Amino acid sequence: MNLKHLRYFWAVAHSGSIAGAAKQLHLTPQTISAQINLFEEEVGTPLLRPAGRGLALTEAGRVALSYADEMFALGDEMLSSLRTHAGPAMPTLRVGISEVVPKSLTLRLLASLKRLPERVRLVCREAPIDWLLGELALHRLDMVLADRPMPTALSVRGHSHKLGDSAIAFLAAPALADQGGAFPGCLNGAPLLLPGPNAAVRGEIERWLGQARLSPQVVGEFDDSALMKAFAQTGEGYFPAPAILAGEIAARYGVREVGRIEEVRQSFWLISTERRIRHSAVRAVVDAARGVVFPAALDPDRSA
Repeated sequence: MNLKHLRYFWAVAHSGSIAGAAKQLHLTPQTISAQINLFEEEVGTPLLRPAGRGLALTEAGRVALSYADEMFALGDEMLSSLRTHAGPAMPTLRVGISEVVPKSLTLRLLASLKRLPERVRLVCREAPIDWLLGELALHRLDMVLADRPMPTALSVRGHSHKLGDSAIAFLAAPALADQGGAFPGCLNGAPLLLPGPNAAVRGEIERWLGQARLSPQVVGEFDDSALMKAFAQTGEGYFPAPAILAGEIAARYGVREVGRIEEVRQSFWLISTERRIRHSAVRAVVDAARGVVFPAALDPDRSA
């Protein structure tokens, strides 16, 4: 099918006359008329019929016009999309985030991307660590943020870079905090919210509770730390969080820190396929962790 003939037919159908289409297309009426005749011969049926001083569509013409409208609309959409992407492609950083990593910590780390000389398109995927490492192995992710280094049992090529660690703070809604005594005794027999078993720090907290001979009542377990904080906000129980985030958590959720334990540390890691990080955006995240988020962070090029 000759698309030029279709364009002429489409113009005549919408203008209602050959003269109107000729004016719109900057062609002579004779040229338009001849092209329409050729198009009707090509499709094998009349598409237009005389109607007063103009032209009207036949039944076949109405069918043809519906298709033509859709085809030219798609063409315009294609041109608009191509013009939108005509500039240089924006580099993309694909980040996998383990479900147990606090979202406020992720935000602090990824905020460093704003300081790069070139703007980066950020793609974040939150999922269990095993799935994220599989995506990293397939090069569908550039880095993974996790609360543990890459398990040695996995046959995945990757390197773990420790970003830093933090003591653990315990927080609670003010009404609940006011009911208890001094920390850590206030936890004994008190309602407690804990991260789920997938969190590396969960076992460390339970071990510390046992050593301190504290027996809180565990009333909730959460894979999503934000959901745990939302429950705590309503007074459901005490909950642990990285001490470096305690002030921000207290302000955002209206809770209060009741105490912290230095002997339990929650660590955070960046896992990538590079032993020495050369990816500029990934390097910016590591540098932010070392210089801003975790002031006492380890050498970011040291792999576990």
